[in-house]
Amino acid sequence: MRERRRRSMSTPAPARIREPEIDAVNGADGTRTIRLGGAWDIRALETRARALGSELARFAARDTWDLTNVQRLDHVGALLLWRAWARKRPERLQLAPAHELFFERLDHADGAARGVLRRSLLDPLVAFGRGAINVGSHLTGIVRLAGQVVLDAAWVIANPTRGPWREVSATLYKAGAQALAITALVGFLIGIVLSYLSSEQLRTFGAGIYVINIVGIGIIRELGPVLAAILVAGRSGSAITAQLGVMRVTEELDALNVMGIPAGVRLILPKVLGLSIAVPLLVVWTNAVALIGAMLAARLELDISFSLFIQTLPVAVPTANFWLGLAKGAVFGALIALTACHYGLRIRPNTESLGAGTTQSVVTAITIVLIVDSMFAVAFSHIGLELRG
Repeated sequence: MRERRRRSMSTPAPARIREPEIDAVNGADGTRTIRLGGAWDIRALETRARALGSELARFAARDTWDLTNVQRLDHVGALLLWRAWARKRPERLQLAPAHELFFERLDHADGAARGVLRRSLLDPLVAFGRGAINVGSHLTGIVRLAGQVVLDAAWVIANPTRGPWREVSATLYKAGAQALAITALVGFLIGIVLSYLSSEQLRTFGAGIYVINIVGIGIIRELGPVLAAILVAGRSGSAITAQLGVMRVTEELDALNVMGIPAGVRLILPKVLGLSIAVPLLVVWTNAVALIGAMLAARLELDISFSLFIQTLPVAVPTANFWLGLAKGAVFGALIALTACHYGLRIRPNTESLGAGTTQSVVTAITIVLIVDSMFAVAFSHIGLELRG
């Protein structure tokens, strides 16, 4: 009992944590020393931060600052002092070695922020160059992938019994049959809207019958293929990228290479063939449903009967527009599949890259569809647009 009492008496009592203290001392040589003491952490500054910040603002960073008597310091207290020093370490600063880390981090963070804000007149040119290099890298990858697909297709033609026909059939079902509902809904609504707006304008000039020409050309030549391609890019393109990305994350692609199974024949070629067949079929389906919606709107707005609409449509819309729409669908399908596979194969083995790659795949595929559609419009502007009544 005596030994325990002696041991407790020999242990020094812990120092009492004081409130934040600020003491300004003027030296004989005209210098001023700011001594801080007590606790400068979040618990002590919770109700005093504003008042202490105002008091610290009265002093200058050129003064001598003595923080050796500060008992507790955390990031909150360090940030309060850092702001009082105008975000710059004073030239004469004394502090405990344990507190040095807080101000080193603040100094490093502000230095990085100043580096970001320090701009040059060449920055836009540098950003443009980097973007051009990135776009060129993706285009090169897609072209290289397309060349590999051509070689794989030649091998399948030479060995038809070993072709990936089950995979092609699965792609047709997932990208084609399962997309009939959404393409029908969107096509029907677009047909109604286009016919309604055209009817309102043509009625003013007494040329309501020409709504068939406008709706027929617009849907069969442009809106049908583009709508079907955009829906496929958002629905099936993202699924293809996610599938290949997951295979990359789970190392299934590496396992295929180890087993000697060509990933291009089993994964890439079936998707390109499947979408090249499925998208034109979806274009025909979307055109038919959109024209039904257009007929309904024309009937309600201009009192054009269904029989008159159906009889006039082949005369008003040349057959070349139908074949041009099918050709667009096949090209769009192949480009969407190539873009989705390209981004899927570039995904790194982590979940963040999977999400970013899927998003980039959909955006790029839709952009490519619109660019190629504009190229089709310019290249075939003299085909199928002659006026018929």
